[in-house]
Amino acid sequence: MNKDLTVGNPQTVLWKFCLPLFGSIIFQQLYNIADSLVAGKFIGENALAAVGNSYEITLVFIAFAFGCNMGCSVIVSQLFGAKDYSRLKTAVSTACIFSALLCLLLMLTGTLGCGALLRFIKTPHEVFSDSKLYLDIYIWGLPFVFFYNIATGIFSALGDSKTPFYFLAVSSTANIAVDILFVKVFHMGVSGVAWATFLCQGVSCLLAVWSVWIRLKKIQVTDKPELFNMGLLEKIVIIAVPSILQQSFISVGNILIQSVINGFGASVIAGYAAAVKLNNMVITSFTTIGNGISNFSAQNLGSHKYDRIQKGFRAGIKMVWCLCIPFCILYIFFGRYLLLLFMEKSSVKALMTGKQFLWILSPFYFVVSLKLVADGVLRGISAMRQFMTATFTDLILRVILAFVLSDLTRSAAGIWYAWPIGWTIAMILSVSFYRKEQKRYQFN
Repeated sequence: MNKDLTVGNPQTVLWKFCLPLFGSIIFQQLYNIADSLVAGKFIGENALAAVGNSYEITLVFIAFAFGCNMGCSVIVSQLFGAKDYSRLKTAVSTACIFSALLCLLLMLTGTLGCGALLRFIKTPHEVFSDSKLYLDIYIWGLPFVFFYNIATGIFSALGDSKTPFYFLAVSSTANIAVDILFVKVFHMGVSGVAWATFLCQGVSCLLAVWSVWIRLKKIQVTDKPELFNMGLLEKIVIIAVPSILQQSFISVGNILIQSVINGFGASVIAGYAAAVKLNNMVITSFTTIGNGISNFSAQNLGSHKYDRIQKGFRAGIKMVWCLCIPFCILYIFFGRYLLLLFMEKSSVKALMTGKQFLWILSPFYFVVSLKLVADGVLRGISAMRQFMTATFTDLILRVILAFVLSDLTRSAAGIWYAWPIGWTIAMILSVSFYRKEQKRYQFN
C-alpha cells in the first residue's frame, strides 16, 4: 500500500513508516550476523576472522547499491509527493538501467581485484584463502544486492515500509537455517556460508522486484512513460553519487582501519569481526531511520510543506534515542554473552577485544544517531554538499586517528577511540548544517 507522508501527524506518520524499516534492517543484519555466527561456532576462529575480514570489502559493493537506492528513492519520493506519476515511472526505469550497468562494472572489478585488495590490507596467511573464497561467491550475487536495494528504495519512496520487512523476515530467517545446513550437514565450510547468503538474497530480490512491478502497474498515467530520461538520471546521480561516495569512502576507511587491526593477529581480527557486527546492527538501524526521514523530507519538500520537515526531525531524534538506551545497556552489561554467540570461551583474547570495542563505542550512540537524523533531512532536501562534508570529516578523522592512536597506545584500543572522536565532530557539523537549511526553508 502506497503512503502519502505529507498528511497526518508528522510524528505518528514517521513512527509508522520507520518502524517497519527498522525491523527490515534488523533482519538484513541477520544475514551478516548469521554468516559470522555459523563460521565462528561451527568452523572455527580463523573462519570467523575470514568472514569478518571479507565483510569490510563487501561493504564497498553495498555502498554502491545503497547509493542507487537513495538516488532512486529520493527522486521518486519527490515525484510521488508532487503526484507526477508518469515521470515517477520513468525515474524507476532510468534508475534500474543505471544500476544494472554499474553492477556489471563492479562485478568485473571485484572478480579481478579482490585478491590484490586482500593482500593490500595485510590479510593473515591463515585466513586469506577463505576470505578470497567468500568474496568470489559474494560478487556473483551482486545483481541480487543491487536490485533488492532499488526495490526497497521504491517501496520507501511510495510510503510502504512494510512489504520489504516481510520479504527480509522470511529470507533472513531462512538464511540462518541454510547456513547451518550447508556447514553442519554438507560440510561446505566458508563456501557454505557464502552460498547460503547468495541463495536467500536471490529469493528476496526476485520477490521484491516482482512486487514493485505489480505496484507500479496499478499507478495509472495518461501518457506512456519514457523508458530512460537523461534529465532524471542527472537528478538521481546528484543524490546517488554523494551517497555512494559517503558509503564507499566509509567502507574504504574501514578497510584501511582493518589493515591496522590485521597487524594485531587473527584473535583480534576475530574479536573485532564479532563486535563490529553488533555495532553495525545499531549504526545501520540509525541509518535506516535516517533514510526514512529522507523520504519523509523529500515528499514534504515536493509538496512545499516545509513546516513538517522540522517536526519530522524532532520525531526522528526521539526514535533513535529510544533505540540508544536499550542497546547501550545491552552492550555494556551483556556484551560478553552476545559475543559468545560467535566464539568459544577459549577464545579469551578475541572475547576481550570484542568487549573493549563495545564498551568504548556504545555510550556514543546518542551522538552518532543525532548526526544521522540530521543527515537524513539534508539528503531529503538535496543538501548534498553539506551532507558529504560532515560525513567525510567523520571518515577522515577516524582513519587518521586509528593509525595515530594505535601507534601511540601500542594496542588495538587506540583504534576504537577513533570512532567516538570522529562521530562527535561530525555530529556538530551535521546539526549546524541542518540549522542553516532550517533558516533557508523557514522550517517552523
